[in-house]
Amino acid sequence: MAHINLLPWRAAALKAQQKEYFTILAAVGLLTLALVLVINFYYQAHIDGQNSKNQYLKNEIAQLDIQIDEIKTLNAKKLALQKRINVVEQLQRSRNVGTQVLDEIAKIIPNGIYIIELEKQGNTLQLTGKSESNNHLANMIRAVELSDLFVDATPESITADDGSPKLLSSFKMKVKIKGLDDAKKGSK
Repeated sequence: MAHINLLPWRAAALKAQQKEYFTILAAVGLLTLALVLVINFYYQAHIDGQNSKNQYLKNEIAQLDIQIDEIKTLNAKKLALQKRINVVEQLQRSRNVGTQVLDEIAKIIPNGIYIIELEKQGNTLQLTGKSESNNHLANMIRAVELSDLFVDATPESITADDGSPKLLSSFKMKVKIKGLDDAKKGSK
């Protein structure tokens, strides 16, 4: 006898098809979720690795900053020590300068010139005095230029004294001391 199926086979086929569809959909969803999690873990591992590298670099930079600060303080101490050494060397070089200056002034001042005041500021001497004539003053300037200790004689003023019994001219002159001038150039 022929089998007649009275059951709604189309509804059963539709249910089976829907069940298969939802199973495939769930599998694709789970697979997608797993793929997203794997990609997330992969990139999170890269981010964590980069963060650890960044932290390592920050720690190394902090140590180098500490070393740089130490170097700066050492350089400051070195400069202060160098300044002290330069002062001691300059004092050593210039300890006999006063005697040498007075000795050299006695040699270069010709007859007819009288020094009233002698003032030393750094490496410059300010000479104030009186002269019987401008020729004597010119001879003194030439003697300064030929001197081993002095250089750069520059007269600042020459004025005639009308009230004095002798006709004397007052003068002011600046002279630089070579030894002290060279010491300052050497320390720069």
